[in-house]
Amino acid sequence: MASAKPELYKRHISEQYNAELEDIRQRVLAMGGLVEQQVADAVRALLSLDKGLAAEVIERDRRVNGMEVQIDEECGRILARRQPAASDLRLVMACIKTITDLERIGDEAERVARMAADLAELELQRGPHTEVETLGAKVGEMLHRVLDAFARMDSEAAVDVSRSDRAVDREYEAILRQCITFMIEDPRSISRVLDIVWSIRSLERVGDHAKNIAEYIVFFVHGKDVRHFTVDDIAEEIRGED
Repeated sequence: MASAKPELYKRHISEQYNAELEDIRQRVLAMGGLVEQQVADAVRALLSLDKGLAAEVIERDRRVNGMEVQIDEECGRILARRQPAASDLRLVMACIKTITDLERIGDEAERVARMAADLAELELQRGPHTEVETLGAKVGEMLHRVLDAFARMDSEAAVDVSRSDRAVDREYEAILRQCITFMIEDPRSISRVLDIVWSIRSLERVGDHAKNIAEYIVFFVHGKDVRHFTVDDIAEEIRGED
């Protein structure tokens, strides 16, 4: 089966242990929800040059960091007290790895927000507005889908998310070419367009981190470390178990 549902981990005699495992999973999903909102708001601030919204994203990054620390500490306590094995250990490890990538996604959202604030000061008039909106939408959808896959521990859905990273990369490269053209045609725009370049780079990195989370889902469900596999190889590994 591609999904670990209906049971994400073995049931234990200790209901407290079951509750602890479920608690960290729910905390990861709550952190993911906050990070997803951060990305959406950062993109919106960039497109509308909304300094107020950008400031909110920057301020909320501290909450994201705090959630990572709390979840990491709880995972450490479970490892020390329960000494989990098999699927329980993989769940805890997947949670630890996932919150690291979520925290980094939060950092990328903060960078986009800072670029938005800078561009608002410069009153940028020219740029690939529609294309940036498209990239932001693709990245946001990718993040949403991988969090949904994590909630269900659905490895097939995770592989589909990994495939989406190719479209994100193509969109990023297309916008980058446009930005280079703008700077060549109007050297006075270089400082402004560079802020767009750093922003789209951050959005592309969000896609990379979402892909990492997809790989952790495959690790939990199948016990296979696929970090250096191609998407097609991962799909083949999963099919080979059916």
